[in-house]
Amino acid sequence: MAKPFPVHPKHPERICWGCDKYCPAGSMSCGNGSDRAQHPVELFGEDWQDWGLDSTRKAETAAER
Repeated sequence: MAKPFPVHPKHPERICWGCDKYCPAGSMSCGNGSDRAQHPVELFGEDWQDWGLDSTRKAETAAER
C-alpha cells in the first residue's frame, strides 16, 4: 500500500516527491535522477488540486449552476 500523499506539506522543498520513499532532498536513495522531484504545490501553486483530469468537469458543473 502506498503512503498517503500530503496535500499541503509544511516544507515541500526539503523532500523528494518522486516515489513513496519521500527521501530528504540531500540524500535520495531511489536513484531517480540527480535532482529531486518537486511537489505539485511548488510547480502549480496552492490550488494545484483544482487542475488536472477533473478540472474540465468541475468547470462545466459550476457553469451549469
